[in-house]
Amino acid sequence: MIIRADSLTPAPWKNGGGLTREIAAEPQGVSLDAFAWRLSLADVASDGAFSNFAGVDRVLVLLDGAGMRLAQAHGGVHVLDAPLAIAHFAGETPIHATLIDGPTRDFNVMVRRDRARATVAAGRTSGSLAHEHDLTFLFCAQGRIDIKLADDARHTLEAGDTLRVDRATPLNWAVRDGGSWLLVGIDLS
Repeated sequence: MIIRADSLTPAPWKNGGGLTREIAAEPQGVSLDAFAWRLSLADVASDGAFSNFAGVDRVLVLLDGAGMRLAQAHGGVHVLDAPLAIAHFAGETPIHATLIDGPTRDFNVMVRRDRARATVAAGRTSGSLAHEHDLTFLFCAQGRIDIKLADDARHTLEAGDTLRVDRATPLNWAVRDGGSWLLVGIDLS
């Protein structure tokens, strides 16, 4: 299934400090306190605290902008200062984000740790995936990506589009026009 960028609807963050666009979540239609896993895009326009998501493991990937520093309450810092930079952290960790030089756009993966696990990889070259996840998502961060599935179905992702595969299905992709991608594998507990 292809999830097109223009189908994503903006909604306020849990803490009201910005906007998010949900790509996919399960169960569908539940509140931000009840999902098992969630993928979204966030537009960050100013410095501020992250929403608290107790029991949730988070992965944040910088897509656009100069980046941000994520300062954790215990002193740790994640610096996302280049596209495709990745940070992993627990959703209950108090974090304050400071923008480096203006607004950013981020890709967010959140999994409730008692219900799912997620792996996230990013790249700029063509590739393939043969291993099995319960769910696999290929997100086109920039440019275009041509996809060929095991059944010979072919698709093209434009920037902001996502391919969702709900079973262990091999796929191959070719990057075009300066493309880059994120690959998210979700395994349900």
